[in-house]
Amino acid sequence: MAALPPELPRDPETLQAMLIAREAEIERLRQIIKELQRHRFGRRAETLPEDQLLLGLEEAEQVEAAAFAASEETAPAEKATRARQRRANRGALPPHLPRIEMIVDIESDTCPCCSGKLHRIGEDVAERLDIVPAQFRVLVLRRPKYACRSCEDVVVQAPAPARLIEGGIPTEATVAQVLVSKYADHLPLYRQAQIYARQGVVLDRSTLADWVGRAAFLLRPVHERMLAALKSSPKLFADETTAPVLDPGRGRTKTGQLWAYARDDRLWGGADPPGVVYVYAPDRKAERPIAHLAGFRGILQVDGYGGYKVLAERDEVRLALCWSHVRRRFYELAQSGPAPIASEALQRIAELYRIEAAIRGHDADARRVARQEKSRPILEAMEPWLREKLSLISQKTKLAEAIRYALSRWQGLSLFLDDGRVEIDSNTVERSIRPLALTRKNALFAGSDGGAEHWAVIASLVETAKLNRVEPHAYLADVIARIVSGHPNSRIDELLPWAYPAQAVLRDVA
Repeated sequence: MAALPPELPRDPETLQAMLIAREAEIERLRQIIKELQRHRFGRRAETLPEDQLLLGLEEAEQVEAAAFAASEETAPAEKATRARQRRANRGALPPHLPRIEMIVDIESDTCPCCSGKLHRIGEDVAERLDIVPAQFRVLVLRRPKYACRSCEDVVVQAPAPARLIEGGIPTEATVAQVLVSKYADHLPLYRQAQIYARQGVVLDRSTLADWVGRAAFLLRPVHERMLAALKSSPKLFADETTAPVLDPGRGRTKTGQLWAYARDDRLWGGADPPGVVYVYAPDRKAERPIAHLAGFRGILQVDGYGGYKVLAERDEVRLALCWSHVRRRFYELAQSGPAPIASEALQRIAELYRIEAAIRGHDADARRVARQEKSRPILEAMEPWLREKLSLISQKTKLAEAIRYALSRWQGLSLFLDDGRVEIDSNTVERSIRPLALTRKNALFAGSDGGAEHWAVIASLVETAKLNRVEPHAYLADVIARIVSGHPNSRIDELLPWAYPAQAVLRDVA
């Protein structure tokens, strides 16, 4: 027979306290279950992921286009109207693209009315975008040999130009294409090999991997110099994301970390060019950012990860924290059901973001003045309000955790009020991590710690080039060619992405 439960206390106040505590525990467990369900079955972010939203829009636009095509077959006037609209709205094709002219002329220059000779009075010109699939070509290098008729032992020949892959077949542009396809377009090497094979160029995946490894080794000094340049800045962003790495000894993957250190002062008109550097580490220990940021002195804007506190405790940096992470905790509570305190917290935070939107692009002093005038009263009222609400609710609930998360970081969350260079959140560096997530999604994991380090090196150059509107393929091909040709290390600053001219045709893409 099962044991009977212990006797309940007879005192009504004790019973009431027990019921309140039990109800709070039940509510906490309900909240945890809802979060697990949302994590397993629901959206992983507060908003619909951009790639899923674009996929849905693509499908809707395809259906709409098919409907238009069907209606135009029976309504010529409608077809002509839409054609005029397309001509008016399509804009001009970039001037740097090569033009191949085709003339569509009449069969005879005889007048159909009087049989006289027609003369040209003008022309209509229309441009259409054409694509030639990636075209391989073979560069044949000939080095003539010369001998002297009088001297039997004299043979003169120009030295062979240096190559990245000695004895190999790729040019620097070919290697750059492989790098950009893998780290900017997120195409794993085996997929690239399949694409090349369709054109009759059989390249084993291991061959492509050899090219990538040698290029990454060659580009390490540029990566190191970029990190040193960022650490000389007065303000940086930092964040990290997982990097699954194959662990053959255990027959599965292990979880490494790609740390991201970013600079982007464009929102307040800073003179330093934007950049992001990724550094691989096999774990998430606090000693990693300490080592990466050795020598950095300034403001570090981060999320709530405690590893950065060591830097602040050493008085090496001042930590600016992220309101986006605070908001996310209250958002999760408000989405799960009626939550008046969480909803009001969201409204107060939204007011801070409205102020930020109004001053975006202003200089640092103007931003600081506006924040002192408008944002400071909001924070001064919010802190005691949060403390009051915390005293009225059970300390075991998720709402209490969200409030404690904010209050325990209040100093770092308030730093943006006194410095116009500081952002309200760390979304800048989170945006820099998204391309890593796309590469990780397609490649699943890095093959080794060394492969993850290569990933960090090349992704740093690619993403910084994109931030500075520099075309990544042309940039990498030129940098590789210059280093192979003996570019002096004393002039390595000339090889940093922001030293290259921005391309007006480069658009902001993932």
